[in-house]
Amino acid sequence: HEVYEQALFIDTAVHNVIEALRDGSILVVIIIVLFLLNLRMSFIILISIPLCFITTALVFSWFGMSVNTMTLGGLAVAVGELVDSAIVGAENIYRRLRENQAKPRGERQPLFKVITNATDEVFTGIVLGTAIVLFVVMPLFALPGVVGRLFTPIGTAYLVSILTSMIVSITVTPVLCSFLLNRKLPDIERDTFLVRFLKQSIKPVVYGSIKFRYAVVVGSIVLCLWALVVVLTMGKDLLPEFNEGSAYVIVMAPPGINLDESSKLGIAVEEAMMKVPEIGASITGRRTGRAEGDEHAIGVNISEIEAELENPKNGVIRPRAEIMADIRGRLAEVPGIITEVQQPIQHRISAVISGARTQIVIKIFGPNLGELRRLGKEVHAAIKDVPGVVDDYVEQQALVPQIRITPKYEELAMHGMKLTHVLSAMETALQGKIFGTVLEGERYFDFIVRGVDTLREQPDTIANLLLTSPTGAKVPLRAVADIERSMGPNEIFHENSRRRIYVMCNVAEADLGSVVNQIDSKLRNDVEFPEGYTWSIGGQYEQMVESTRTMTTLSLVAFFIILSILVVEFRSFPLAVIILLNIPMALIGSVLALVITNTTVNMGALVGFIALCGIASRNGILLISHFITLVHDEGEDLTPQTILRGCQERLTPVLMTALTTNLGLIPLVLAKGEPGKEILYPVALVIFGGLLSSTILDWTITPATVWMFGRKGILRGKKGIAGNGEFDLEESESTQTE
Repeated sequence: HEVYEQALFIDTAVHNVIEALRDGSILVVIIIVLFLLNLRMSFIILISIPLCFITTALVFSWFGMSVNTMTLGGLAVAVGELVDSAIVGAENIYRRLRENQAKPRGERQPLFKVITNATDEVFTGIVLGTAIVLFVVMPLFALPGVVGRLFTPIGTAYLVSILTSMIVSITVTPVLCSFLLNRKLPDIERDTFLVRFLKQSIKPVVYGSIKFRYAVVVGSIVLCLWALVVVLTMGKDLLPEFNEGSAYVIVMAPPGINLDESSKLGIAVEEAMMKVPEIGASITGRRTGRAEGDEHAIGVNISEIEAELENPKNGVIRPRAEIMADIRGRLAEVPGIITEVQQPIQHRISAVISGARTQIVIKIFGPNLGELRRLGKEVHAAIKDVPGVVDDYVEQQALVPQIRITPKYEELAMHGMKLTHVLSAMETALQGKIFGTVLEGERYFDFIVRGVDTLREQPDTIANLLLTSPTGAKVPLRAVADIERSMGPNEIFHENSRRRIYVMCNVAEADLGSVVNQIDSKLRNDVEFPEGYTWSIGGQYEQMVESTRTMTTLSLVAFFIILSILVVEFRSFPLAVIILLNIPMALIGSVLALVITNTTVNMGALVGFIALCGIASRNGILLISHFITLVHDEGEDLTPQTILRGCQERLTPVLMTALTTNLGLIPLVLAKGEPGKEILYPVALVIFGGLLSSTILDWTITPATVWMFGRKGILRGKKGIAGNGEFDLEESESTQTE
């Protein structure tokens, strides 16, 4: 046997996440350099990445937090966003400096004033955008149980790094611009070829969205409804499946079996497992039973086997689900046992969540143990044929031989004895009692008094156990108690002061949500529960429902807080709603990404969508803020030409922030199933798809809705009105060309 080391999986996971962080950073650097074709500007923007990494590391060090796959994962998800605020700030400063340089020498403003004004111009957008991201991610810290423990480090690293990037963009970025952009800049008309091409490309899109605004709005509503219907009907899981490269098998023999027989069954199971090509001789350990003092004490009838999964000698690499099914098939050939086949972390997560070892636990409550066992068998028969159900069994509550000792209270009184005398003597004889401590060298050992082994090996001899009465007389146990052999339950379990029995199962090649729905339907229609007996479904499903409910409630609270902030800042409810329209636009791409990749809706995907809400909203803030700047500060009338100008001038920062964020996520999006990236994959996938759709649709929905509902809000405080809402597209295009 080899030694099973979970450290190998941890090392692989950390290495994979570091690789994703490295590759994402490289892609961000490449896109910024190619987009700007300006080394000084690229340096000003990219300096945010190392500064954010260093600050996050310092914060983690101050609070005693460790660096692990979750904290590194938070940075890997955020790496593309770390430059977003710097892009917005630096691009606006650069544009204003070029405009200032194009003026006659006598009309030019001092460098310091231009940089200060340019920073102030985007200050609201940067701070509001970051605040929204902070608010929408806050619900992560309220997630209960194991899910909260997994995602809190991701949220912490993400928030600290994003907050640092905002501070850098309004402090370090302007300072670097004053040093590095103080020379003669390229001519004001000189954009890169890519930027010029994109600005020309969005002209018909913007004008078309305003002209056909009703069709745009209706089409957007239809797409959003489609996405909502699809996401509500998609498969659901608590967490994505891990890829640990190992198998964890639990073997349960009948209760009452002795250690030798249980060990023989364990050996037979090992031999069956070794026939699986990916296991071969790589069984790394087996435990049969655990001591009573163990945190997870189990009887000697239960064995735990761990095995590494390796590439088979025949060179044929099979999917993990197929390997697990093969193991289950081999173990089905071993008679007289019940088995569970999982992975180590998956098993431990289930155990921590509900105390049971499986993903789904059907809890049956009632007063009578015999009736509970009958109902358990009936429920098991009802669910075993549900597609996706594996490792299904009823909790082992069996009748086993027992010695029943009934005290004779009259005889006890005759000898001046109490029931406690009997209990104390039996505890000492059968289990042993600590009566002192023995010092041997420098070590202390407990001094235990216990009866001879024959008392436990030959239970009938317990009748001759001598008790000491208060007078010092020796009284045999049979004189003060009736002793008889009987049958009784091996274990009696309680939950919330009620007797209960579990029916347990795992899920394979199906999603948790759909399997639970089918089980629920079976129990309601096929099993009749007598009065006084109830049931509920727990395990990972219960945690999934609780976590989803908590996150949904807190996200709605955060949403209304954000809406209130936007209304106060822009002094317009329609403008606040227009900004937040990017969220349903993002939902479209997120759902499409999940459908294309056949990924279920799990907590990772929900966390990704929550983070996406903040990211997508920033684009709307940038556009609306710039429309207001053009109207109020530069004296523009709010016309289609002004909307086009605002879209074109914000095109570079919006596209660059979207591209850097998405390219930074590509190493995670392409890493489905890799160790360490399992939880990060759905987070990255949802953000990637959602940001793609919201960025594309933003150029249609925002101009259309601003023209329909947002003109009064933008024009508030400026003399004049916005006309009747009609315009000539050809006239607008010719005016823009001139």
